[in-house]
Amino acid sequence: MSHLKFHWFLPTNGGDGRNVVGGGHGADVIGSGRPASVAYLGQIARSAEQLGFEAALTPTGAWCEDAWISTAMLSSLSERLKFLVAFRPGLTAPYLAAQMAGSFQNLSGGRLLLNVVTGGESHEQRMFGDFLDKDGRYARCDEFLEVVRRLWTGETVDFEGEHFRVEDAVLSQIPDPLPLIYFGGSSPAALDVAAKHADVYLTWGEPPAAVAEKIARVREKAVEQGRELRFGIRLHTIARDTSAAAWAEADRLLENISEEDIARVQAGLKRSESEGQRRMLELNQGSKDGLEIHPNLWAGVGLVRGGAGTAMVGSHAEIADLVEQYAEVGIEEFVLSGYPHLEESYWFGEGVLPELTRRGLWEHPAPATGATASVPFGAPARKTAAS
Repeated sequence: MSHLKFHWFLPTNGGDGRNVVGGGHGADVIGSGRPASVAYLGQIARSAEQLGFEAALTPTGAWCEDAWISTAMLSSLSERLKFLVAFRPGLTAPYLAAQMAGSFQNLSGGRLLLNVVTGGESHEQRMFGDFLDKDGRYARCDEFLEVVRRLWTGETVDFEGEHFRVEDAVLSQIPDPLPLIYFGGSSPAALDVAAKHADVYLTWGEPPAAVAEKIARVREKAVEQGRELRFGIRLHTIARDTSAAAWAEADRLLENISEEDIARVQAGLKRSESEGQRRMLELNQGSKDGLEIHPNLWAGVGLVRGGAGTAMVGSHAEIADLVEQYAEVGIEEFVLSGYPHLEESYWFGEGVLPELTRRGLWEHPAPATGATASVPFGAPARKTAAS
């Protein structure tokens, strides 16, 4: 089993807080207590970098700060951390998107990753002036990624499709290295586009058996295209020194979610055309009961939050066990978050990551070389001659 990669999350979708920040994907944002300022997001980015996360996902949508602008402002506040920038193909011309990616990659020192989000809510897409239906959006995405990838190779592109037409297009800002493309989606159309264009296929956090089934379908389609993909998963995390402490925190989050908010947000989320969102709603059933859907996998976040709606909950060892279960079915990358994002990055980074290192599953991408080393939770400080 190869070493795993872990990424964190920048909460530009309404900010951060000590309770679940709900909404998005067709529902109004609720529960934010910390605004998504450059200063606060910079704290999260620097902490994630120090702890050993590879990159930070920045979401896209009407409820978010713009991901390109946000990450461009934050890139100078960190040194190594990559930015997994979510964007919607079709709202930007493919040549301009390829140029933006080249500029970002070259000016940041190669720290751009791209998360392609086709868009699962027609009513939101129309806010951006996009009136295609879901199948049309995936067909356009296919054309978009073909043009962008050809431009990135330095090719002079002439292309005429149903949705895009470019003539004699050549890119001066070739990104170096080429950004990896992360892609999610559970519908048949989404899986077809992922198989053709994605480097990493992302799924939301379903139980390992369901994830294994989805990976098998995507892998089969990729083989038909003569390609191999990596696989990643998007989850929240509540890691503590003991299982009891972790579940107490999950219970506290649940207690602060009102039945009124659940009803209102679920009504909004049910408008989504996203197959992945439908699967998330099936896991929580709109009820506070029966939310542990697999040992140490909790569906409570999805009661009021669109998109990723499940969390790994437990002691550091229990969460490491669940990480191993996902790795055994083919997951190699984990895109994580937790409330609040600053504090939870430390719970996972100083608790679970050292446990995974002990199991031979993870290495810090930039281990400290100075005299002062971080001390994992529960480990005694190393004595020196002077102490």
